[in-house]
Formats: sequence, structure tokens, C-alpha cells
Amino acid sequence: MSLFRDDGIVLRTQKLGEADRIITLLTRGHGRVRAVARGVRRTKSKFGARLEPFSHVDVQFFARGSDLVGRGLPLCTQTETIAPYGRGIVADYDRYTAGTAMLETAERFTDHEGEPNVQQYLLLVGGLRTLASGEHGAGLVLDAFLLRSLAMGGYAPSFADCAKCGMPGPNRFFSVASGGVVCGDCRVPGSVVPSPEALRLLGALLTGDWETADAAERRHCREGSGLVSAYLHWHLERGLRSLRYVRQASNG
Repeated sequence: MSLFRDDGIVLRTQKLGEADRIITLLTRGHGRVRAVARGVRRTKSKFGARLEPFSHVDVQFFARGSDLVGRGLPLCTQTETIAPYGRGIVADYDRYTAGTAMLETAERFTDHEGEPNVQQYLLLVGGLRTLASGEHGAGLVLDAFLLRSLAMGGYAPSFADCAKCGMPGPNRFFSVASGGVVCGDCRVPGSVVPSPEALRLLGALLTGDWETADAAERRHCREGSGLVSAYLHWHLERGLRSLRYVRQASNG
């Protein structure tokens, strides 16, 4: 039996029994962790209010043995709020749907429980902080997060040089199967021809050029989001459930 402490982002919660919940967190030092929080669904529980999705928390766990992927789940015994990002996210529908997609993405990119993924953790913390602040459009923040998650997973798309032969850009065609833009010689069936502005926007989001991204027209943002969704779907082999609500909101 052992105690360990870590800070993490609450990804989702599930009901357990009459008053408990299973909390899924992405932590700094232990990767994705599922743990039981006793009594958090009771009305008077202050503990439960801290363990809601989007919350950045410092949690102490009690585990029966050192293996987090053992037969039993660890218990959340103490928790302190580091940053309540949910306050700035859940009150706005666009931010909420974008944030939900970010949480789902982070969980999908951390398949194995107990394996640290510090880069994904830090990316999620920074993404939620930016989303909660409202300093950039929710759709832009989400697309930047998705592109950078893909890049950290080894699927960085190219938006300038040809993804197949390396021919310097700009290149006209875009192929999700080829890894981004391709030249005329490397063009494959199914390639599309996005606007130069949409490709420039996506390149800016991938590199963190927010001045360029914030100046993009809405039609180019929608076009870019469609490319990101297709690229993500291809590499994850199945899409994110939460993305359908994001796209509905952006088209509403």
C-alpha cells in the first residue's frame, strides 16, 4: 500500500454506486490515471466540486500496491485546486464544446494508463488556460491543440513543403493520407485543393503564430477546421464524438 501525489487535469467522470465517482485524470508524472473519489456526489461534498472536468488539481492518491494498472483503482484521498479552468469554459457553449474535444483528444493520445506523457499534459494545461481566457477564438484554440497533439504523436502535417518529396512550397494539393500538402507530381487520388489562406492559417496554428491566426477570415477558419478534422480522423482511425458538436456550433 502506498500514497502518491501528482497534479493533473480532470478528463471525465463516471458515476459509481450511490455517492462515488470514477475520475479520469491526465497527470504530469503518472500519465492517465483512473481513481475512485468517495462521496463526491453528495450535495455537501466540497471535495467533489474540485474534481470536475477541466479542473487543474493537485491530488493525493492511495494505492494498494505500486502498480496503477493493477486489479483495484487507487483512491483520491485529498485534492486542492490549482486552476478552475471550467469556470471560464462551461459558461460559453463554443468554449465548452471545444474544451470537451480537447479532453477527449488528450485521453485518446494517452492510451496506456500509468505511462507519463509530459508533453501532452503540458499542451493540455496550456490549451485549457488559453481557452478559458477567451483571448483567441475557441475554434482556433481547438485546431491548434489538435494539430500539436498530432505532431507530438508523430503525425505532424506539412502545410508548405511537399509531404512526400520535400519540394519547397507553397504547394496546391492536400492529402490526409500523404501527410499534408503535396506537389503536382506527388498528387494522389482524393487530394483536395484548399485555399492558400486556409493552409497559411493551419501553418500558423501549428507554429503558434497567433497574430496570423487571429487575423484569418471566418470562411478560412471553417475550411481549415475541416482539413484538421479529416486529418485527425484518418490518423486516429475513428473520429472524436465531441467534434460533431463543435462543428454544429460553428455552423450555427
